Amino acid sequence: MHVTHAKVKTARGAITRLSLRVLSSSARRGRLEAPGVSVPCALGRTGITRLKREGDGATPAGGLRILGGWYRPDRFRVRPAGALPLRPLRRDDGWGDDPADRNYNRWVRRPYPSSHEALWRDDGLYGVVLVLDWNLRPRARGRGSAIFFHLERPDGGPTAGCVAVSEADMRRLLARLAPGAVLHVGGGPGRPLGSAPVRSPRR
Repeated sequence: MHVTHAKVKTARGAITRLSLRVLSSSARRGRLEAPGVSVPCALGRTGITRLKREGDGATPAGGLRILGGWYRPDRFRVRPAGALPLRPLRRDDGWGDDPADRNYNRWVRRPYPSSHEALWRDDGLYGVVLVLDWNLRPRARGRGSAIFFHLERPDGGPTAGCVAVSEADMRRLLARLAPGAVLHVGGGPGRPLGSAPVRSPRR
């Protein structure tokens, strides 16, 4: 998937910053907040971390640009409304998660010889899946891959390190998220866990 970063005039009422708040760094659920918005969300099964590692099940702390992504055309007959770049997901879309592979933490086309995640999932969690700007450019081996913003499980259970919301809340957010919007993963109210530099990958 190619993501562009052209300057776009922000519409009035558009969300340029989403703040994720939790009660503790071990929390598996939190809230996404912006002017006029406060929605629950699921986090990684081991909470939030400043020291993200591949397979640790944690959501990385910091400022993560929402780059765009995909939607399932069998689930959404019409492209979800919004200004973020979205493409129809295909059955052969995948994402590399082998730190030793040259396409680690990049989009790949399946079948693919190295370890990867299939983006067309049987459980539908990637009915909408947005790429978050984590460990993309520069990439560091083992610093985590496939950090996405996607749909949550029916029971609201934790993710493998992503941020997830209900389909209804995702639709509402998509309608207002501005291109280049940043999701800030922080601690409790007024206590951010830290911030990472917002990178603009060119892939």
